[in-house]
Amino acid sequence: MAGERTIKITDEKIALTKAEHYCAYQERSQQEVRDKLYEWGLHQNAVENLIVQLIGGNFLNEERFANAYTRGKFNQKGWGKNKIKQGLKFKKVSDALIKKALNSINWDDYLQMLGKVIQKKAALLTEKDSYKRKYKLHQYALSRGYENDLIADVLKEWEN
Repeated sequence: MAGERTIKITDEKIALTKAEHYCAYQERSQQEVRDKLYEWGLHQNAVENLIVQLIGGNFLNEERFANAYTRGKFNQKGWGKNKIKQGLKFKKVSDALIKKALNSINWDDYLQMLGKVIQKKAALLTEKDSYKRKYKLHQYALSRGYENDLIADVLKEWEN
């Protein structure tokens, strides 16, 4: 952009201090930190060295990040497991950690959240045709990352 300045850092100690503050502010994935370090103009050896130091200092923990991301997106945004999984893959989190983080979501809470998401959308819909209404609710829940068969079960339960 025209007004943007990118900070160039050549000293590893300064970069480590800035990276520690960056990681302390909120949980970050290794890839986010790596991208930020490259953005600061550091070279590959320095970046990998800093990543190791941040992990050693417990500023960077991929499992902690995956759990925090999962809790945040589920509790705050009402995302389903598919959308959370996609987000974690985008952040280059390993499949094993993704699976572990998704399994930390309580099943009853998950069903309750899906119900809330559908109910909230249903209140906004003006569609009169019940078939079209059900389709729109189904599509909306899919876009929020919930599983197809689970959505169908919840909508069927709603009809009864």
